[in-house]
Amino acid sequence: MALLLGYDVGSSSIKATLMEAETGNVLAAATSPEKELEIIAKKSGWAEQHPHTWWEHVIKATDKLGSKIPGIQNVQAIGISYQMHGLVLVDKNKEVLRPSIIWCDSRAVEIGEKAAKQIGEKKCLENLLNLPGNFTASKLKWVMDNEPEIYSKIHKMMLPGDYIAMQMTGEIKTTPSGLSEGIIWNFRQQRIAKLLLDHYGISEELIADVVPTFSVQGELTRAAAEELGLKPGTKISYRAGDQPNNALSLNVLNPGEIAATAGTSGVVYGITEKNDYDSKSRVNTFVHVNHTQQIPRYGVLLCLNSTGILNSWLKHNATDGLDYERMNELAGSVKVGSDGLVILPYGNGAERTLENKNLGASIHGLNFNIHNRAHLLRAAQEGIVFALNYGLQIMRQTGVRAKTVRAGNANMFLSPLFAEAFATVTESTVELYNTDGSQGAARGAGIGAGIYKGPEDAFAGLQPVKTIEPNRKLTTDYKEAYERWEKILNYELNRS
Repeated sequence: MALLLGYDVGSSSIKATLMEAETGNVLAAATSPEKELEIIAKKSGWAEQHPHTWWEHVIKATDKLGSKIPGIQNVQAIGISYQMHGLVLVDKNKEVLRPSIIWCDSRAVEIGEKAAKQIGEKKCLENLLNLPGNFTASKLKWVMDNEPEIYSKIHKMMLPGDYIAMQMTGEIKTTPSGLSEGIIWNFRQQRIAKLLLDHYGISEELIADVVPTFSVQGELTRAAAEELGLKPGTKISYRAGDQPNNALSLNVLNPGEIAATAGTSGVVYGITEKNDYDSKSRVNTFVHVNHTQQIPRYGVLLCLNSTGILNSWLKHNATDGLDYERMNELAGSVKVGSDGLVILPYGNGAERTLENKNLGASIHGLNFNIHNRAHLLRAAQEGIVFALNYGLQIMRQTGVRAKTVRAGNANMFLSPLFAEAFATVTESTVELYNTDGSQGAARGAGIGAGIYKGPEDAFAGLQPVKTIEPNRKLTTDYKEAYERWEKILNYELNRS
């Protein structure tokens, strides 16, 4: 029996899943730590984590699996999913030089904006499909400018998943998909983006060797195997950022297919064969996990910072301790449009779809004689759906079409109201699956190691647990509610 092991290295926790390759059955899953990992914020807008903390909890999560399932030493391939856009720096001895600057750190915003103007936005977009922004390359430039002693010691820069793979194999490698998320990949030339590196004065020698996403990228060293309780020589055969990997976990690989998540933040990730871009960089295009030069596949990513965090805020501040199930029931008791109550959900920092404006969350049309907390709860869920649809309209301009949207049966999609509203407003069929990032990483490992012939084999047993079609009876009501919401949004944007 071939066993596959997948890791999802997030900023909150590390999850590990042990999967039987032949059936796709999950044998065991474990998460470490029990509480969320600490994010270090020495200054406002900063966010750092120690990479060795991720490795510590990779070991602990693996140990939990071993205590549940005998024979974990028989794992044949390992896959890694990781939080995107982080920066890890090591010296020649592969020792970490400073804490990782992670995805939600905003210190490099001005560096990216300045680079876009100096290089030329059109030139950036034509070659990088994105503006340099606050992505990994700009974070490295920040280190160059502000921590020259550390910068002088850098042997290689890595993404978080590259670091975990280095700890396992002793080798420093990365992928085209990973480089594209750091804005270090030239889509036109299909190689490392010297355009931006040269502008920043960053040597190409700092970039790790590039390997295919699905490939044997190294083998578990004896030292790492002892720490993990696994067999030396086990293949590491897949790595990808969390959103491309989430799409893989849902078998979203071809044009017309879309993956969505609705946790603390909301993400819609659509596949296209066109290397196109949004002229204002409100959505971002990356190399997808199954991209080849012969059969191009790009992932267009829409991120909404304020999704489940709004629902959570209401739970803790406006419901007297109701659980989410009861909150969903109350929200569902109110008709579409919340009797004119509108919520703009932008209360979790600058939003990319709003051209990096920090609009803040706001409530509009509150009537003390009509509205109660049920209206508030419904307006919040509708506001999140409308904000995602607003971003989807931008994605459509890059060639992405929302025909079928696949999502995990979790977080906001557990709300029948949210799922139906999303399907109806976006005019798409929503399929919900019992899968997650660590399962996707395990399947990816099977593909990369040749245990599966391809994705068709890897996802043969994956079936939706629920399918939600647009509610045609409510289409007009939702259209009117969305237009009201968008009118208020545009007003707020014009006055901000």
